Amino acid sequence: MSLHQTVRVDLDDRGYDIRVGGGLLERAGEHIAPLLRRPFAVIVTDQHVAARHLDTLKRALALKNIGCEAVILPPGEKQKSYAGFEQLCEALLALKIERRDHLIALGGGVVGDLVGFAASVLRRGMDFIQVPTSLLAQVDSSVGGKTAINSRQGKNLIGAFHQPRLVLADVALLDTLPPRELRAGYAEVVKYGLLGDADFYAWLEQNGAKLLAGDLGLRTEAVARCCAHKARIVAADEREEGERALLNLGHTFGHALEAETGYSQRLLHGEGVAVGMALAFRLSAALGLCGHELAPRVEAHLADSGLPAKLADVDGARAFAPSVLLEHMKQDKKVRDGKLVFILAEAIGRAVQKNDVLPQVVETLLAEQLAAA
Repeated sequence: MSLHQTVRVDLDDRGYDIRVGGGLLERAGEHIAPLLRRPFAVIVTDQHVAARHLDTLKRALALKNIGCEAVILPPGEKQKSYAGFEQLCEALLALKIERRDHLIALGGGVVGDLVGFAASVLRRGMDFIQVPTSLLAQVDSSVGGKTAINSRQGKNLIGAFHQPRLVLADVALLDTLPPRELRAGYAEVVKYGLLGDADFYAWLEQNGAKLLAGDLGLRTEAVARCCAHKARIVAADEREEGERALLNLGHTFGHALEAETGYSQRLLHGEGVAVGMALAFRLSAALGLCGHELAPRVEAHLADSGLPAKLADVDGARAFAPSVLLEHMKQDKKVRDGKLVFILAEAIGRAVQKNDVLPQVVETLLAEQLAAA
């Protein structure tokens, strides 16, 4: 099992590498220098990540004589807003960035989404590099070029497709994550097995505990396999017009739960996805798409990994109303011709897109699950 792997996102002249392994941050200058048009870049990060990793990245750039500036943002999902986006853009413009410069997103999904969206519009389009520091960002949000901010109407509704030039996924950085955040990221790892790779899911059932406990080789293998899976899908369907929508397994339910909990620490994104995936299997079984034995298997692995696996596990679930959750879902980006679109499962490792699910069926499922809260 290699401790360093490279995955290619094949998008012709916009293709890029995802480099996965331990120790990449200390050598970031070696990887970044060949991409720069002048020896300068702007690092964008948040206060928590800056305290742990900003100096290391600055030293790595200095070793290759790359000058840099840093913009440090407040942490948290609330930065993915109009106000947070404006704050970032004005800070970058105040540094007199040039169109040919590169931005470096050092952080989790919030920083990556913000920087990518800013790069898509500043000076009418700039290049950027992803240096994801969370497991969720390493396996999902840093790859594929989906960038966005949230609206009061829902999550990730204002954004653009804008691919990075490079992704450096240093799995050694995961040791610095709070355990809850690491587990939340693991939900996205599980997602790749459930939607398209039954063998990988079985591998996770065997190795997930050791991966979460810190095994560097297992983490490298898992991140690389997730990125390879996503790279294949992105290369075939960059703008989410078909197969790429399968990557949203669990997200329709999960985003509704995030909205209902106010995008707060009550429910992290990955936790919402975990509950959402379990609900997707429950709904799939109710519709006759898969066997009723699969949802308990999925819920058991999520629970064993320290994740919420049922709607009743969400903080404050007793106060949720099925009709309100359904209204949140109607703002989902996959809604088509006014109809809800769900990513469901025919089996572990085989996800499908369905646009004919009756709202009352979903509402009934939610009511049944909330009754257990």
